[in-house]
Amino acid sequence: MAYTKEETALRACDILEEIYPESVCALKYEKPYELLIAVRLSAQCTDARVNIVTESLFKKYPTLESFAEAELSELEQDVKPCGFYRTKAESIIGMAKRLIEVYDSRIPDTMEELLTLPGVGRKTANLILGDVYGKPAIVTDTHFIRITGRLGLTQNKEPEKVERDLRPLVPPERSSDFCHRIVQFGRDTCTARKPKCSECRMQEICAYFKKL
Repeated sequence: MAYTKEETALRACDILEEIYPESVCALKYEKPYELLIAVRLSAQCTDARVNIVTESLFKKYPTLESFAEAELSELEQDVKPCGFYRTKAESIIGMAKRLIEVYDSRIPDTMEELLTLPGVGRKTANLILGDVYGKPAIVTDTHFIRITGRLGLTQNKEPEKVERDLRPLVPPERSSDFCHRIVQFGRDTCTARKPKCSECRMQEICAYFKKL
């Protein structure tokens, strides 16, 4: 049976909801700005490592003000296990200062404003919009790009183009949870190197599987 892209996307939403009834963000946080910092640290780093680092980081710097006032060289060492620690530490301090000075310590709720924060790109902004504000969001991380490509929903590899391709296909009210479930599915089944196609429940709608 041939599926349109719209049908494939809807079926993928249904299957992932059956596999993962609970949709949760892999990054651990309590305050909205902590998610912003955790996502910044997750660039080129695993969520598992970020969670280890932030467990102590958020205790050492318990407020947004403490990040804004942090000593750059010290913060660099605190986040060093996440890689690219110099640029990440610099953008975290800059981000905290801008949130305090421009937004009265509140996380903005629009894409345009979020993109003015140091170190924040569309992927980060979408995650904040979806998780903090419950708005429609397409978070194009590596898992999302890989899996939507294998399903035949996009031929693009660039995050912004993948986001553009998927927005009309995934129901807005399901989009944020869909992205979280895709991440879990990418770790459990549709892995980068050796996808477990023989036991995958997406076989019927997967363009990649049909070519095997």
